Amino acid sequence: MKEFQLIRKIQQETSVREGKDSDAGVRLGIGDDAAVLDLPPGLHLVASTDTLNVGVHFPTDTAPVDIGHKCLAVNLSDLASMGAVPRWVLLSLSLPTADSQWLQSFTTGFNSLANRCNVSLVGGDTTSGPLSVNLTALGVIEPGMQLMRSGAEPGDLIIVSGRLGGAARVLQMILAGEETSQRHLLDRPIPRIKLGQALVGFASACIDISDGLLADLGHLVEASGCGAHIDIGELPAAEILDDLEDLSSWQFQLTGGDDYELLFTLPCRHEAMLGKWRAELNIELAIIGRITGGNTVVCLSPDEEEFHPEIPGFEHFRSN
Repeated sequence: MKEFQLIRKIQQETSVREGKDSDAGVRLGIGDDAAVLDLPPGLHLVASTDTLNVGVHFPTDTAPVDIGHKCLAVNLSDLASMGAVPRWVLLSLSLPTADSQWLQSFTTGFNSLANRCNVSLVGGDTTSGPLSVNLTALGVIEPGMQLMRSGAEPGDLIIVSGRLGGAARVLQMILAGEETSQRHLLDRPIPRIKLGQALVGFASACIDISDGLLADLGHLVEASGCGAHIDIGELPAAEILDDLEDLSSWQFQLTGGDDYELLFTLPCRHEAMLGKWRAELNIELAIIGRITGGNTVVCLSPDEEEFHPEIPGFEHFRSN
């Protein structure tokens, strides 16, 4: 399959569908040098981009259907952390070969999530090279209503959605050659889009957990100019950690990447909203600590002793 055949194949598999809300703003989609989009009056554009490389962001044996899902999910997670409504995406693929079966599987995973989240693919690029996926996600939000990493204040509750540590544990098992039935924890993250939108006007700060809870909480408190206390006993653990000793489980929960849950701070006056969100969104929300003064993050065990993980979280270009 040649490059332009590949582009036509992607266009056919991800064509604009009549009646889809995000398609209403597509004046010109795939097929020209650039897309033309109608930004709804009175709304601001929110943009995010991520690159996923084989062997770094997903194991070499990852099924293309899961790569298609994950490349979109991680970008939508960024929009969710801002409280935005996702609308359009741009996709760039680097492929070793123009494999039509691989592409069919990839677009199946991509389209399944795109349809559920009401997102349209409107352009991109294809090149020959090592397997790599770059995606830019575009969303909309009312002016001044975006969630940000800054804004947390001493006394605010620290809250996390879902459960932590599962994806990192699965990756460890894969790299060790162990069998697991929980691979979806790594390959199929769930972007918390509706939760992000619900937090607008209530949360004081928000970030998604991609590099590990501690690493991303560090970004949040740095931007907010504050510190934090984390109660390790309150961390929601993925079931796949149940067979581990506490210290190992805590390490995964605090520093394991690829969870793509939302970590946010909430003024105490809004604590009653947690029950409403849990019920309406059918989502787990755990209070795991509080924002403090100063500029340090302290993790306290159930015995009130400080716990210091060996590695704070994932970081590209870290020296060995």
